[in-house]
Amino acid sequence: MPPRSHHPDPDFATTLAHGLALLQCFRMGETTLSNKALAERTGLSKATVSRLTYTLAARGLLQYDADLRRYRLGSTALALAYPLLASLNIRQIARSRMARLADRVGGSVSLGMRDRLQMVYVESSRGHESSAFRPDIGGSLPMLTTAMGRAWLCQAPQAQRETALDALRAADAEQWHSQQAGWEEARRTFAAHGYCACEAAWLNDVYAVAVPMRQAVDGETLVFNCGVPRARLTPGKLEREMAPLLLHMVREIEAELERP
Repeated sequence: MPPRSHHPDPDFATTLAHGLALLQCFRMGETTLSNKALAERTGLSKATVSRLTYTLAARGLLQYDADLRRYRLGSTALALAYPLLASLNIRQIARSRMARLADRVGGSVSLGMRDRLQMVYVESSRGHESSAFRPDIGGSLPMLTTAMGRAWLCQAPQAQRETALDALRAADAEQWHSQQAGWEEARRTFAAHGYCACEAAWLNDVYAVAVPMRQAVDGETLVFNCGVPRARLTPGKLEREMAPLLLHMVREIEAELERP
């Protein structure tokens, strides 16, 4: 969505917002972008984009490839995220448990947090025999079509949940209508069992179950997710094995966090 040229709040730094919008244009599989592509994605003028990319490159947030005549994210963008990751002590507490569960179910176990209308992985572990798909730290996934995103919506404080749902409706009305039944089913499952499940709604060969932390961590609602490829999903595995194991793991982690 193109950034607004005029924000109603006089304290809003529009130029900064435009620069951040450029950085958010880079996606998995699209590691380099030209000024033209950045202008098309943000709705900003080519002249504005040129000034912003020059400045961001000078600060190390972008790197210019002279051969391709395109920009890629610079190392400073990675360095900015490190203090956040390092502050999430839950990653160290959960890592070994996640690895054991991933091996047991033959899939991937991940930890994620909300990023606007997406979820972003902050820790991940893959079973040694699982498929090539591996959630990676920093990777993002949609909120409405994934078990992790639906679990966040179920657990988040009501005000945050309603704000997110309103934004999801506004951002993609067609997707909202197509996924509304799945979201309602996720709410019912969560209320009855404490987890959300998603069967190939986002990736057509991956089935997943997700469990949120009951208490916020540093003000964030965190969610654990366990996914397996369709080929390994024997009848009843998700409900009778994966969901109980994931719930047990999350409760163990919560108990450890509560210890003095």
